[in-house]
Amino acid sequence: ADGLPPTSTEALPPNYPIDIPFNGILVDDEGHSSDIITPIRQVLDLIWGDQAGDIEQEACQILRVANLRDYIAKPSAFFAEHLSRYSKSRRQAPIYWPLSTRSGGYTLWLYYHRLTDQTLYTCINDFVEPKLHQVNQSTTQLRSQTSRTRDEDKRLETLQSLELELIDFRDELLRIAQLPYKPNLNDGVQITAAPLWPLFGLKKWQTKLKDTWKKLEKGDYDWAHLAYSIWPDRVREKCKGDKSLAIAHDLEALYEAPPEQPKKSRRKA
Repeated sequence: ADGLPPTSTEALPPNYPIDIPFNGILVDDEGHSSDIITPIRQVLDLIWGDQAGDIEQEACQILRVANLRDYIAKPSAFFAEHLSRYSKSRRQAPIYWPLSTRSGGYTLWLYYHRLTDQTLYTCINDFVEPKLHQVNQSTTQLRSQTSRTRDEDKRLETLQSLELELIDFRDELLRIAQLPYKPNLNDGVQITAAPLWPLFGLKKWQTKLKDTWKKLEKGDYDWAHLAYSIWPDRVREKCKGDKSLAIAHDLEALYEAPPEQPKKSRRKA
């Protein structure tokens, strides 16, 4: 009724026609059970029925893309439009986040409102590691062939590059998860997304998040829950002299009020 996604599987009506991953993670990976294109097409089928294919093709023509996957995959296409729609004045707050390998060949989409301190570990264990295993098997099979066609050589080269990028992607996700990354929606989108800045493909958003991350590191946003989870000692020390900061982190007991200054007595005329 409020237009927001249901908060649990129990909130869904029986036989709900759209597959919604409640971990808030989709992947741009054709054939995967959580492929991002699947729910889009389910919506098209639900609304347009037998005309869904024609509507999809027409939409692609309007968007000037070959297919929906191309539109979703290109940072300057869907995500740029999404970022624009979820921006007002200086505030930018996209709720769908594409985290990608360096070339953008593999992308995970995170839903902001489902983020937890386990989300990045889920990305690694349930998505990136299985994909790495799949790619590794394919490269091993191609390498083992005594002779390969030109197309197979190109395929092997592509898979080897993807494998290296997936390893880097996994390692970066793990590095961020172990900061530790404990997202709190009260911090807002920009601060919550800041540690992930290297994994966004849209340069203007990446630049903004990188700047936010530098300010977080410097201590400019120590009121944020994320700052306290990553730099607890620094924040606790600041709380000793900053009552509002101590209250924000529920650490008021640490606050040390300055000694009262003796009142100056008035001189008699």
